[in-house]
Amino acid sequence: PRLRDITGESVQLYRRDGVDPTARVCVAAAEPASGLRDTVPVGVRVSMTAGSGAKVLAAWSPEPHQFPDGVLDEVRRRGWAQSVAEREPGVASVSAPVRSPDGAVVAAVSVSGPVERIGRRPGARWAEPLVAAAHHLETRLAAAGRS
Repeated sequence: PRLRDITGESVQLYRRDGVDPTARVCVAAAEPASGLRDTVPVGVRVSMTAGSGAKVLAAWSPEPHQFPDGVLDEVRRRGWAQSVAEREPGVASVSAPVRSPDGAVVAAVSVSGPVERIGRRPGARWAEPLVAAAHHLETRLAAAGRS
């Protein structure tokens, strides 16, 4: 919710689908109180062929993927991915990996919204608070593992 409040945009948390390797599942979402949203309901399966969340999950996965290696090399170098109108026309997003205590990427946290509001370079605008949110989730995962 804090990332939603900072950005004023929709926020989602995705994991690879454990049954269908060509899909990811929205496991958590936080929507702004008003305005046009990129609503992705919890439980919805989304393709792994497009979007910043798919790029992040593919970049650190041994599973086959649809992205050129250069694209995923750039995602690994930057530590986040962005997309504009890839998954859905008019929607832009930026995503960052969430790692387990052993360093494995277990999820992708995403900020998404209308291109008109989020811009054609959403990473330039939101990568810093997004990566900070991913690190916060990692800290919470580590603390949960020690309980």
